[in-house]
Amino acid sequence: MTIAKPIQLSEETSSEKIILPLDEIESDEPELESSLHLQQIILLLQCLEWLWQDRNNFFAAGNLSIYYIYNSPEQPTKLRDFCGPDFFVVLDTVRKNRKSWMVWKEGGKYPNVIVEILSDSTAKVDRNEKKQLYQDIFRLPDYFYFDPVTLEFEGFTLVSGQYQPLVPNEQEWLWSEQLKLYLGVYESKLRYFTPSGELVPTPEEAAKQAQQQLDAERQAKEQAQQQLEQLKAQLKALGVEPNL
Repeated sequence: MTIAKPIQLSEETSSEKIILPLDEIESDEPELESSLHLQQIILLLQCLEWLWQDRNNFFAAGNLSIYYIYNSPEQPTKLRDFCGPDFFVVLDTVRKNRKSWMVWKEGGKYPNVIVEILSDSTAKVDRNEKKQLYQDIFRLPDYFYFDPVTLEFEGFTLVSGQYQPLVPNEQEWLWSEQLKLYLGVYESKLRYFTPSGELVPTPEEAAKQAQQQLDAERQAKEQAQQQLEQLKAQLKALGVEPNL
């Protein structure tokens, strides 16, 4: 969501002995633009956590600050900066609660996937400055942005250090090689789809589907029992004692 002004570190900390805070830094993200933004972020988070409920090697978050260190070509000292993607996923890490994502505390890991939710006030930044930041500093493999109002949806993958647009499939979905999932618009929301094309459900949708399956199985069992009783009655009418 944000790109902050960089904080210049002292000359002592600009050497190889740079000292960085190990305690967690609080996230510094503003309130979301609208309820649409909140709903979309929650949807992406809930669906992925449901799909990967048995995995403990990822971290997914929304509207959370990412703190990082980089070298500026204009200044000899290192800079500490932060930005707040609307939604991001880090792979091959520990799944636990965090107040923010501090790159130096996480073994130098940056996100693998970022999704920005466009708005009137952020769209230009998300399409330009953020995209450049993710390409040049984060080296982010998969970057997507989505407008919940106009339904504009674009995605990029890093190839030889440069972003290349992802080509949509017949359903207009875009493939994330990092997530091994498609992302696409469904009922005006950005959703995940499996490689075989199945919609990744929310926990509520999954529970409803499970209940519908149980109801269908119960109904089929009741129908089978009714047919059996009818057959018994027909056999008795013919003077045959059913042994069913």
